[in-house]
Amino acid sequence: MSANPESDPRVPLAERRTKLAAFRTSIALDRTTLAWIRTTLTMTSFGLGVIGFFRTQRQQAETAETIRMHQAAIHFGIALVLIGVTATICVAVSHLRNLRKLHRDEIPRPAIWPLSITIAILLALLALAGLWSFTTH
Repeated sequence: MSANPESDPRVPLAERRTKLAAFRTSIALDRTTLAWIRTTLTMTSFGLGVIGFFRTQRQQAETAETIRMHQAAIHFGIALVLIGVTATICVAVSHLRNLRKLHRDEIPRPAIWPLSITIAILLALLALAGLWSFTTH
């Protein structure tokens, strides 16, 4: 004879555990989003720092080499800033989408193509382009 679910004392406990699991998942999602924000702010700050550093080098001694380095730094810095801003927007959209799913009691599915892989590929391509520009001039 099966027990009546309404009279089973384990049912409220299971429901409470399910709600706590959803809460823990949302907290983990917040931590991941904050880590992404920290990473994208670092990329953006580094891009601006590179531009500023080479601008100072150019101002101290304006030679053909410092002008070329400053121009390359501008391109590199702008690329880092754009990657950082784009990643921040993507992370915000992903975070909101996953929170909505959690609030609807749906299970968020992992991305087919993770943002981390996309950013890693973009940064690798940016590094290769930087190396190529330094070796060709």
